Amino acid sequence: MPIIVNLDVMMAKRKISLNELSERVDLTLSNLSILKTGKAKAIRFSTLDAICKALDCQPGDILEYIDDEKKVTNR
Repeated sequence: MPIIVNLDVMMAKRKISLNELSERVDLTLSNLSILKTGKAKAIRFSTLDAICKALDCQPGDILEYIDDEKKVTNR
């Protein structure tokens, strides 16, 4: 999938654990872990809003688009 989730990077920059973020954004550890590992199929804007507030960041700091076709042709 061309959408990369960089939640773990932002969490490391902010020195916040998965447990602490889970409490701040009111998400279960399992749902947050699915998002963090890039296995999520979707994210609600309200969830993205809560994460951005908790980490003091922008959505673009967490989500990144990489064109698979360009990635293959650049090799």
